Amino acid sequence: MKVVIAQDKYELGSEAASLAAGLIRKTIEDRGEANVILATGTSQFETLSELLKFQDLDWSKVTMFHLDEYIGLPESHPASFRKYLKERFIDQVPALKAAHLISGEGDIQPGLEKLKSEILNHPIDVALVGIGENGHLAFNDPPADFENESPYLVVNLDEPCRLQQMGEGWFATLDEVPLQAISMSVKQIMKSKHIVCSVPDDRKALAVKNSLVQKVSNLYPASILQNHPDCTFFLDKNSASLLPQEVLA
Repeated sequence: MKVVIAQDKYELGSEAASLAAGLIRKTIEDRGEANVILATGTSQFETLSELLKFQDLDWSKVTMFHLDEYIGLPESHPASFRKYLKERFIDQVPALKAAHLISGEGDIQPGLEKLKSEILNHPIDVALVGIGENGHLAFNDPPADFENESPYLVVNLDEPCRLQQMGEGWFATLDEVPLQAISMSVKQIMKSKHIVCSVPDDRKALAVKNSLVQKVSNLYPASILQNHPDCTFFLDKNSASLLPQEVLA
């Protein structure tokens, strides 16, 4: 696991996107195609924006998978992650080979089965992820399930997670935040060949410290990334503010 500390979220986004672009480019050169995971939320704004600036990436050879989505939330809602990805990424790269989005509306089972089949047939090369204020990875809140082999899970959202969504401005009140979501499982995320984890802002500082300093535990879901063979954390000075010197060195 590597840790890169940028001056601010803009430099963080630029450096994370540069690494991700290089990994995608190299994968296409080696295999003729690449499969990627994209996260959403405010932590990914700069990384996704910078990634779109790489004009030499052949998106017609890239298949994208969606990390998580609320259950019962229409795509028209400002907090919908499908809406987020379409507006901030998919609509910007019309040549994209395929985008496999999660729908949490109506009968979710047929869509989940299709997603499971697709991702099992498209081993992930590069995963762009973040971590939550409660240390969650995707929507796998603590205590996270580290053992479930299913690529996608229906999960309950804890109150700290839901408070974060409200605090970021996606919902006006806590009662508006859904109680459940569909999330890519921890096992599935960990199968990614490369992981690029973007985590700006001081409100994530404790979660960053727990993820990088604590022993791997499902009480600190993102701590599992310590076990990944090729994971790079991109932090800014605010999110890295609680890290001990030995991690910063």
